[in-house]
Amino acid sequence: MLVSLHVKNLALIEETEVEFGEGLNILTGETGAGKSILIGSVNLALGARFDKDMLRQGAESALVELMFTCPPEDRALREKLRELEIPLEEDMVLISRRMQPGKSVLRINGETVSARQVREVSELLIDMHGQHEHQSLLHKKKHMEILDAYAGEAAQEALELVAGRYREARGLRQEREENLLDQDALKREQDLLTFEQQEIQEARLVPGEDAALEEAYRRMVNSRKITQGLGEAQAYAGNEEGGAGSALSRALRCMHGIAEYDSRLTLLAEQLNQIDGLLSDYNRDLAQYQDSLTWDEQEFRQTEERLNLLNRLKDKYGSTLEQVLQAYEEKCRRLEKLADYDLYMQKLEQKLAKAEKDLEQACEKLTKIRKKSAKGLTKVLTEALQGLNFLTVQLQIQVQDGRDVSAKGWDEVEFLISTNPGEPVKPLAQIASGGELSRIMLAIKTVLASRDHIDTLIFDEIDAGISGKTAWKVSEQLDNVAHVHQVICITHLPQIAAMADRHFVIEKVARKDSTVTGIRQLQGEENLQELGRLLGSDGMTEAVLGNAREMRQQALKHKPVNSD
Repeated sequence: MLVSLHVKNLALIEETEVEFGEGLNILTGETGAGKSILIGSVNLALGARFDKDMLRQGAESALVELMFTCPPEDRALREKLRELEIPLEEDMVLISRRMQPGKSVLRINGETVSARQVREVSELLIDMHGQHEHQSLLHKKKHMEILDAYAGEAAQEALELVAGRYREARGLRQEREENLLDQDALKREQDLLTFEQQEIQEARLVPGEDAALEEAYRRMVNSRKITQGLGEAQAYAGNEEGGAGSALSRALRCMHGIAEYDSRLTLLAEQLNQIDGLLSDYNRDLAQYQDSLTWDEQEFRQTEERLNLLNRLKDKYGSTLEQVLQAYEEKCRRLEKLADYDLYMQKLEQKLAKAEKDLEQACEKLTKIRKKSAKGLTKVLTEALQGLNFLTVQLQIQVQDGRDVSAKGWDEVEFLISTNPGEPVKPLAQIASGGELSRIMLAIKTVLASRDHIDTLIFDEIDAGISGKTAWKVSEQLDNVAHVHQVICITHLPQIAAMADRHFVIEKVARKDSTVTGIRQLQGEENLQELGRLLGSDGMTEAVLGNAREMRQQALKHKPVNSD
């Protein structure tokens, strides 16, 4: 359940916080007061695109926070949080997003997360119905999603099976296409592979050999510079006249001559002895390196030729010798396969035939589930539509075999409807008006709400295009959903607002140099006054308040406990 919404520095909102409760939470307000901003802030917290123009003028950053409860019985949500390594504190989930131009940070319970991770968590917490979502009913793809959602776990398991077998069959078909060869093409490929195999094999490659050869080659190429540098280094550090070794020997003789006069000079003489020892070791190692440094023209040519061979192989088969050797193994396997090409293709065809049969069986199973669920969904959805003032509605959910198989099976699902007696059912796109689509979507949400575990449903102006008795039916349906789910609904109709368990008003207040939007919960007579405003009255007369009071009492009769 969504416990609270905190918004700061977003559009006209300076800072506001609202605490929602169980049941039906209604939000109303004058046109332009900022109702859409609040719903938009929820979408922003869940990862929607942030535009710098949304930032309140003069502010450096905006903040949106959503606090949800996570009861112990909500195992799916807790498992998802464990999977994402997000700590759960006091059975609460805090989703927050701080936004700046060109930058935003999403967090769940203080842990920085990606938009994808927020989406994965939010899908288990909240279901958003935007102002224009009902338009998706005009597309048959949405009809299949609704039917599969109603079918529940059985459909999801069948869908996963179909998707897996579809990927397997598609992979085998692709393998067959890639390996279809005539005799000439087969001979050409075998000849090429044999040549390439022998070329790599004859090179007798050793992993890491190229690096060692390159170091040796670099040393040979620069041998003259190395020899010259070594000679100069030996002259400067050696024992010849002017060398460091000779100078150090003289310094030692001087120190030994005076060390007996002061114990501190003895320590200095020992330090100089150590330096002399290090320098002697250096000169000895330098001489040994000079003795090992030989120039062999034949060895140089052999190293150069070997490096050229290795580099040529790397250019053709991989950027490292390890990759060249891997390419060799692949070519060997390919040659083995081509050696028994007919047998290989025969086995591949057998695998493909089995995979396609398995896919067909999986699709048939999914179709049976969908057709069975279509009957149940037709019944409950028709009842829900009748409860929304579709008194003579006829509904059909067609599940027909399509021409193509996909990861979702081979079915085409379409909702057909007739809202007038005597008229045949037709596709929704040909029949339903905007207001009717809104009610149909509400009926669908009502039916699906009884099957899923999402606690919070948000409806943004589900009442578009309706009024009068139909509006009452919609309010009653929303209240029915609110008996088992938390419902948050933005509306401009008094019939729906009258059904509220909690009623909030969104207000825009003008200050000296700015305009601020805020939200507060209505108490007592304030609720009746807001209903009076929604009724379209210019003034709050006793007659208007009486009408609002009567409307509120009528709404309370629909609730399980008649209390205001």
